[in-house]
Amino acid sequence: LTVVGRNPSRYLLNLLKSYPEVAVTGWVSDVRPYITSHALYIIPMRIGGGTRIKAYEAMAMGKAMVSTTVGIEGLPVRNGEHLVIADNPTQFATEVVRLLQDMKARNRLENNAKSFVQKHFSWDSAAAAFADVCRQVAQPHAGEQCRI
Repeated sequence: LTVVGRNPSRYLLNLLKSYPEVAVTGWVSDVRPYITSHALYIIPMRIGGGTRIKAYEAMAMGKAMVSTTVGIEGLPVRNGEHLVIADNPTQFATEVVRLLQDMKARNRLENNAKSFVQKHFSWDSAAAAFADVCRQVAQPHAGEQCRI
């Protein structure tokens, strides 16, 4: 397990000292090597704010994910289709172990997550949405003349 994230708490660092199999990196400039080198991406957030870009990054890279509801708050993803959501610590751990052991279920989530991000959040889909907005703004309303 590798814990990647800005400013890990002193509590977490002290807790993990007795687990040499867990590495804590703190902030990194590029998360992609860490995402690529692991079988599963987990977001065990219980509190927090800000954007959830890291979830989309992992999904775009085709990683299966287990997250709490807080970890993917505001994202239009579906539990069991794009990722697994588990808020209870025992349930969270159970889902992590299940996906590590069940390659078929993990691969299904990986494929669904990657397809979802490609369809809705790729550069092509963003450019198409922007072009649509530009066309709507550039077209005069019915019966009005465009003045420049």
